[in-house]
Amino acid sequence: MNSDATVMAQSMTEQIVSLARRTSSLIGRKLSSAIVLVFNNKNAGSFGALAGFTLAIVFAWKFMRSPDRPPRRRRRNTPPTSNNGLASVEPSNSEVYPQLLNAKDLDAIQAFDDHANFTLGQVVRKKLNGGRKVTCQLLGILLEEKSSIELQAHATFKLSVLEVLSELSRTCDLYLMETVEDDESEERVLAALQDVGVFKTGGLVREKVLFCGTENGRSSFVRQLEPDWHIDTNPVVVSNLTRFIRYQLHISSAVTSSVMASNVSTSSSLEKFFSF
Repeated sequence: MNSDATVMAQSMTEQIVSLARRTSSLIGRKLSSAIVLVFNNKNAGSFGALAGFTLAIVFAWKFMRSPDRPPRRRRRNTPPTSNNGLASVEPSNSEVYPQLLNAKDLDAIQAFDDHANFTLGQVVRKKLNGGRKVTCQLLGILLEEKSSIELQAHATFKLSVLEVLSELSRTCDLYLMETVEDDESEERVLAALQDVGVFKTGGLVREKVLFCGTENGRSSFVRQLEPDWHIDTNPVVVSNLTRFIRYQLHISSAVTSSVMASNVSTSSSLEKFFSF
């Protein structure tokens, strides 16, 4: 059956090709005759006949290419096969394009946009969680120096924390404190604060910068002032004050710094804690 169908299809194809050739030859002869007639009889009628014949050919050609004709069926491409011989399937639109965001994702995006629009003052107030009085150590937080021994030679203010410190002094009742070895160290610290202008904005004044001779003395200052927040680098001081202070912030460069209590937060820097 398959061989007979193939023979019939070939025969039909040959007949169609033969018909097309005869038609083309006939059109060619007619066109040649018309051209000879025009040039032998150079009159308006001959030219009109040639023009009409030409238009007929053009219209016939356009009709053959008309989009109203039923379209030819395209062969469907065979799906590519994978190495294991199985046909690979193209991913659907649901697999190519991401799914619509759910309500939880939208809330997270909205929260991010809201945080991005917060001013520094709003961020500080949000982080303080209603706290109105703050005590803060100087060494390693507001000053580049890490020990009281270094303060005997110099005192350098960390400019990266200036904006946050200014906002803290405007937002809450702020006290700064540090352990020093001598009176000269106190003057270096006050001069460093004065040079960057921390006493010119907010509510911070020189009288709110306190100095003591020991770590226990700093803990005593904090307990007497009864702040809502205390910020310190010494884990021993923070641990000792956990029972007495509502919130504390432990500034530590160690990323794996352990949380000593639920009311103690940890950050690598003051400016990083008061940021989103």
